Amino acid sequence: MAMDRRKFLKNAGFVGGFGAVAIGSNAAASTDEMIAANKQRARDYFKAFATQDKDWLEANVAQTYVRRDTTLPFEVVGPEGVLKLGDVLVGAFSEIELDIHQVISEGDLVLVHLSFRGVHSGPFGDYAATGKRFDVMVLDLFRMENGQIAEQWPALDNIGLQQQIGML
Repeated sequence: MAMDRRKFLKNAGFVGGFGAVAIGSNAAASTDEMIAANKQRARDYFKAFATQDKDWLEANVAQTYVRRDTTLPFEVVGPEGVLKLGDVLVGAFSEIELDIHQVISEGDLVLVHLSFRGVHSGPFGDYAATGKRFDVMVLDLFRMENGQIAEQWPALDNIGLQQQIGML
Protein backbone atom coordinates (compact mmCIF):
# COMPACT_ATOMS: atom_id res chain seq x y z
CA MET A 1 0.00 0.00 0.00
CA ALA A 2 1.50 3.33 -1.04
CA MET A 3 1.86 5.99 1.64
CA ASP A 4 0.40 9.39 0.91
CA ARG A 5 3.24 11.77 -0.07
CA ARG A 6 2.21 14.42 2.45
CA LYS A 7 2.13 11.88 5.24
CA PHE A 8 5.56 10.59 4.14
CA LEU A 9 7.04 14.09 4.12
CA LYS A 10 5.54 14.89 7.50
CA ASN A 11 6.81 11.62 9.03
CA ALA A 12 10.27 12.21 7.55
CA GLY A 13 10.50 15.63 9.23
CA PHE A 14 10.06 17.69 6.06
CA VAL A 15 7.77 20.67 5.72
CA GLY A 16 6.23 22.03 2.61
CA GLY A 17 3.92 20.67 -0.01
CA PHE A 18 4.43 19.05 -3.34
CA GLY A 19 6.61 21.88 -4.63
CA ALA A 20 9.95 22.73 -3.07
CA VAL A 21 10.64 20.74 0.06
CA ALA A 22 12.84 22.03 2.87
CA ILE A 23 13.97 20.34 6.03
CA GLY A 24 11.91 21.69 8.90
CA SER A 25 13.93 23.85 11.26
CA ASN A 26 11.69 22.86 14.17
CA ALA A 27 12.46 19.17 13.59
CA ALA A 28 16.19 19.87 13.36
CA ALA A 29 16.09 22.10 16.44
CA SER A 30 14.22 19.52 18.49
CA THR A 31 16.66 16.80 17.39
CA ASP A 32 19.61 19.02 18.35
CA GLU A 33 17.97 19.76 21.70
CA MET A 34 17.35 16.05 22.33
CA ILE A 35 20.97 15.19 21.50
CA ALA A 36 22.25 17.99 23.75
CA ALA A 37 19.98 16.81 26.60
CA ASN A 38 21.13 13.20 26.13
CA LYS A 39 24.79 14.25 26.20
CA GLN A 40 24.24 16.28 29.38
CA ARG A 41 22.37 13.39 31.02
CA ALA A 42 25.32 11.06 30.25
CA ARG A 43 27.78 13.61 31.71
CA ASP A 44 25.64 14.09 34.81
CA TYR A 45 25.37 10.33 35.30
CA PHE A 46 29.02 10.12 36.34
CA LYS A 47 28.65 12.80 39.02
CA ALA A 48 25.48 11.15 40.33
CA PHE A 49 27.19 7.75 40.28
CA ALA A 50 30.27 8.96 42.15
CA THR A 51 28.21 10.82 44.78
CA GLN A 52 25.49 8.15 45.01
CA ASP A 53 22.82 10.77 44.23
CA LYS A 54 19.75 8.55 44.62
CA ASP A 55 17.28 11.29 43.63
CA TRP A 56 19.11 12.02 40.36
CA LEU A 57 19.48 8.32 39.56
CA GLU A 58 15.80 7.60 40.21
CA ALA A 59 14.78 10.52 37.95
CA ASN A 60 17.23 9.80 35.11
CA VAL A 61 17.82 6.04 35.06
CA ALA A 62 14.91 3.93 33.83
CA GLN A 63 13.55 1.25 36.16
CA THR A 64 14.21 -1.17 33.27
CA TYR A 65 17.81 0.08 32.75
CA VAL A 66 20.40 -2.65 32.25
CA ARG A 67 24.17 -2.30 32.43
CA ARG A 68 25.59 -4.78 29.88
CA ASP A 69 28.73 -5.70 31.83
CA THR A 70 29.97 -9.29 31.78
CA THR A 71 32.83 -8.49 34.20
CA LEU A 72 30.54 -8.05 37.21
CA PRO A 73 29.42 -10.92 39.48
CA PHE A 74 25.90 -9.42 39.70
CA GLU A 75 23.35 -7.78 37.41
CA VAL A 76 22.95 -4.01 37.43
CA VAL A 77 19.28 -3.22 36.79
CA GLY A 78 17.49 0.08 37.39
CA PRO A 79 18.59 2.88 39.71
CA GLU A 80 18.95 0.46 42.63
CA GLY A 81 21.43 -1.63 40.63
CA VAL A 82 23.48 1.48 39.85
CA LEU A 83 23.52 2.35 43.56
CA LYS A 84 24.66 -1.19 44.42
CA LEU A 85 27.49 -0.96 41.88
CA GLY A 86 28.42 2.43 43.31
CA ASP A 87 28.56 0.95 46.83
CA VAL A 88 30.98 -1.73 45.60
CA LEU A 89 33.27 0.73 43.79
CA VAL A 90 33.15 3.49 46.40
CA GLY A 91 33.91 0.82 49.03
CA ALA A 92 36.97 -0.36 47.09
CA PHE A 93 38.31 2.95 45.80
CA SER A 94 38.72 6.41 47.27
CA GLU A 95 39.76 9.79 45.89
CA ILE A 96 37.76 8.88 42.79
CA GLU A 97 38.03 11.21 39.83
CA LEU A 98 35.97 10.75 36.67
CA ASP A 99 37.36 13.14 34.07
CA ILE A 100 35.32 13.30 30.89
CA HIS A 101 37.37 13.87 27.73
CA GLN A 102 34.79 13.49 24.94
CA VAL A 103 31.06 13.02 24.53
CA ILE A 104 29.72 11.95 21.15
CA SER A 105 26.05 11.45 20.35
CA GLU A 106 23.88 10.26 17.51
CA GLY A 107 20.17 9.67 17.83
CA ASP A 108 19.45 8.01 21.17
CA LEU A 109 23.05 6.85 21.71
CA VAL A 110 25.76 8.70 23.65
CA LEU A 111 29.40 7.63 23.87
CA VAL A 112 31.50 9.02 26.73
CA HIS A 113 35.31 8.75 26.85
CA LEU A 114 36.69 9.37 30.32
CA SER A 115 39.50 8.64 32.76
CA PHE A 116 38.80 6.80 36.02
CA ARG A 117 41.37 7.59 38.70
CA GLY A 118 41.64 6.89 42.39
CA VAL A 119 43.26 4.89 45.17
CA HIS A 120 42.62 1.20 45.95
CA SER A 121 41.65 1.77 49.58
CA GLY A 122 39.18 -1.04 50.34
CA PRO A 123 38.50 -4.66 49.43
CA PHE A 124 37.90 -5.27 45.72
CA GLY A 125 36.41 -8.72 45.33
CA ASP A 126 38.76 -11.07 47.18
CA TYR A 127 41.67 -8.57 47.12
CA ALA A 128 42.57 -6.45 50.13
CA ALA A 129 43.34 -2.76 49.72
CA THR A 130 46.83 -1.98 48.43
CA GLY A 131 46.83 1.80 48.76
CA LYS A 132 48.02 2.01 45.15
CA ARG A 133 46.85 4.71 42.75
CA PHE A 134 45.33 3.89 39.39
CA ASP A 135 44.42 5.77 36.22
CA VAL A 136 42.53 3.91 33.50
CA MET A 137 40.60 4.75 30.35
CA VAL A 138 36.86 4.08 30.08
CA LEU A 139 34.34 4.19 27.23
CA ASP A 140 30.66 4.09 28.14
CA LEU A 141 27.93 3.77 25.52
CA PHE A 142 24.48 4.81 26.73
CA ARG A 143 21.10 4.35 25.08
CA MET A 144 18.46 6.90 26.04
CA GLU A 145 14.72 6.34 26.00
CA ASN A 146 11.97 8.74 27.06
CA GLY A 147 14.43 11.15 28.67
CA GLN A 148 16.15 8.47 30.75
CA ILE A 149 19.16 6.19 30.52
CA ALA A 150 17.83 2.82 29.34
CA GLU A 151 21.02 0.82 28.71
CA GLN A 152 24.75 1.10 29.22
CA TRP A 153 27.66 -0.79 27.68
CA PRO A 154 30.91 -0.07 29.57
CA ALA A 155 34.41 -0.75 28.30
CA LEU A 156 36.96 -0.29 31.08
CA ASP A 157 40.66 -1.10 30.96
CA ASN A 158 40.28 -3.86 33.57
CA ILE A 159 43.72 -5.36 32.92
CA GLY A 160 45.33 -1.93 33.36
CA LEU A 161 43.38 -1.41 36.58
CA GLN A 162 44.35 -4.82 37.95
CA GLN A 163 48.01 -4.27 37.04
CA GLN A 164 48.11 -0.82 38.62
CA ILE A 165 46.59 -1.94 41.94
CA GLY A 166 48.75 -5.07 42.15
CA MET A 167 46.21 -7.78 41.37
CA LEU A 168 48.26 -8.97 38.36
